[in-house]
Amino acid sequence: MGFSAISSSCCGVGWKSSSLFTPMNFAQISGSNGVDFSHKQSRKFVSPRASVSADPLLVKAARGEPVNRPPAWMMRQAGRYMAVYRKLAEKHPSFRERSETTDLIVQISLQPWEAFRPDGVIIFSDILTPLPAFGVPFDIEEVRGPVIQSPIRSEEDLKALHPIDLEKLHFVGESLRILRKEVGEQAAVLGFVGAPWTIATYIVEGGTTRTYTNIKSMCHTAPHLLRSLLSHLTKAIAEYIIYQVESGAHCIQIFDSWGGQLPPDMWELWSKPYINEIVRVVKQKCPQTPLVLYINGNGGLLERMKGTGVDVIGLDWTVDMADGRKRLGSDISIQGNVDPAYLFSPLPAITNEIKRVVNSAGTKGHILNLGHGVLVRTPEEAVAHFFDVARSFNFDSTVKNYAVGEPNMVA
Repeated sequence: MGFSAISSSCCGVGWKSSSLFTPMNFAQISGSNGVDFSHKQSRKFVSPRASVSADPLLVKAARGEPVNRPPAWMMRQAGRYMAVYRKLAEKHPSFRERSETTDLIVQISLQPWEAFRPDGVIIFSDILTPLPAFGVPFDIEEVRGPVIQSPIRSEEDLKALHPIDLEKLHFVGESLRILRKEVGEQAAVLGFVGAPWTIATYIVEGGTTRTYTNIKSMCHTAPHLLRSLLSHLTKAIAEYIIYQVESGAHCIQIFDSWGGQLPPDMWELWSKPYINEIVRVVKQKCPQTPLVLYINGNGGLLERMKGTGVDVIGLDWTVDMADGRKRLGSDISIQGNVDPAYLFSPLPAITNEIKRVVNSAGTKGHILNLGHGVLVRTPEEAVAHFFDVARSFNFDSTVKNYAVGEPNMVA
């Protein structure tokens, strides 16, 4: 389907951030105020948007609409477990090059699509990709991973930040437009972002960490500083999501990867309000775009996650799917949650686990996925089998009448 025949799911008006460091005191906000976006004319990004009836299976499941089988995709479905990716990485050893060059992004994103035909094609990128666009340069080292040479730990450090410059992320928009054209409506094109808390952990800690001592102590020693940082990230991430949707993403996943490192009461204070605000702003601009929230180690946060207003909650593999569905209820969709290590098991064991997860989730409002990303050295045969099993389900007319979340008992 050509783009010219498709209408936009977001408003086509540009926007700019409001005052740079005005902290969002969410505890005192009554729901409608937070980030103030003032409008100006700017470059439009035409959003490929089909009619509801033509929406991909994944989008329908995200909205809780009836589907004839569970749509399936995998976190990290493009990556080092694929021989074709490893061969490409030998020619282009820099991860930044691979994830910031349009041709390479598209090629890598389409590798699993061409091999396995998943129901979601996620852009090959990183949650840290937008950082330089708002004033936080970073490097990725072979052993240490992401490194931020100038972490933000003082009011003076905050001065380095500026409103997000989406032109510096042109390769993301270009890649999404191409992916949408390549995939059409056969699968959902997925964009993603990191949640403010998770992005802040890298910015404050200076890279990856196992203890999170700097940012956790900042909650108590410099709360105003941390709120200012999180507020700035919230504005930038909301704009970045809308940019991805207007560039062609059907659906956006928000990764609060390190939200599970917070005690639930601290997550309620330091992560949830900022996710709430992102959801509010995005839903104003792009009301038809499903938003997924995933937190690694989210067993203690499920009910709180539901309160953010997202459309889909991603479960990690440590949560029993039946228990997760019971706790979250039938009015929200869920995603997951096969243990990635299952893909190293014999194929019949993988089949049985997928059936258990799908039966526990129910026939509506479920996107089949792993409970975390695909592991390095995962056999490609197992990944192919995962998607074959997903396609083998058939929610017949009797089963399709079940309520969201009821076991479908598909053999």
